[in-house]
Amino acid sequence: MNQEQENNKTNRRNFLLRLVKGTMSIATACSLSYWLYDSIGPAALPNQKDLVTLPDFSIPDLKGRMSIVTGPERIKTLSRALTGVGGIEAFIEKGDRVLLKVNAAFATPPILSATTNPQLTAEVVRLCYAAGASSVVVTDNPINDPASCFSLTGIAEAARSQGARVLLPRERLFQPTTVPNGTLIRNWPILWEPFLGTNKVIGIAPVKDHHRSGASMTMKNWYGLLGGRRNIFHQDINTIITELAMLVKPTLVILDGTTTMIANGPTGGSLADLKQTNTMIVSTDQVAADAFGATLLGKTVAELPYIVKAEAAGLGTADYEALSPARVNVS
Repeated sequence: MNQEQENNKTNRRNFLLRLVKGTMSIATACSLSYWLYDSIGPAALPNQKDLVTLPDFSIPDLKGRMSIVTGPERIKTLSRALTGVGGIEAFIEKGDRVLLKVNAAFATPPILSATTNPQLTAEVVRLCYAAGASSVVVTDNPINDPASCFSLTGIAEAARSQGARVLLPRERLFQPTTVPNGTLIRNWPILWEPFLGTNKVIGIAPVKDHHRSGASMTMKNWYGLLGGRRNIFHQDINTIITELAMLVKPTLVILDGTTTMIANGPTGGSLADLKQTNTMIVSTDQVAADAFGATLLGKTVAELPYIVKAEAAGLGTADYEALSPARVNVS
């Protein structure tokens, strides 16, 4: 071996060593495992016997309920919207263990409306405890650093101020699942531990434009339960949203259309992207909630294929008027 070959070999070895060290440093700094972001998917996951399954958190006698309340103040519109579907007491009883799935995807201030509003989060936590809940957990698997997202959005402080536990994603909290009849969520890691012991699940999401799916609302909110390299699902965004709605059958969904991100979603970044639409939607039918939410974006159901697919899968109705939603104006 000549000197040039020897030098090339040494340089290559040094490069690989630096690469490995750099990768280890990044992994340590981020404190996130492949379960959260770096898994290549099903091939890296455990056997079928290790798969977990989410129970149905809906309440059979309360299916098909929906209310649409207009007004500029979130707390007032939430209160009336809950009254319209029977009151929080119809859904939360003494001793219930409640999971609130918020949208905390980005490390942005609440004024940009890219995430679940912190005041709304705090009020839902308060109401759950007032109805007799024994515990309330608030969680999400954000796109950006989890601690920063929950802090800058104000969600962590708001939730804790009312006694909720904020559960940030960590490797041990994920387990693989498969959606029956699904094609994408197969042996895929989900944020599982927050569901342990939980018997009621409430999704709280803002109404937003989305550059891939056309909209981000209640069904898209479950995307934050996925671990692994979930960005690969962007290639079939409408199917993954549908399968997420198959995966999670919530007790209730709350869709906040007080301030709607009508452009440059899902992150936005400018007040010019926002519009005051002053609407709060509460429903036991997540398909119906999203179908109405589409109108706040000036879109039809036909423009949002995931809603059509979810309805076809029997997950709810896109004809929200068929539910005879309670309508109130509190402005």
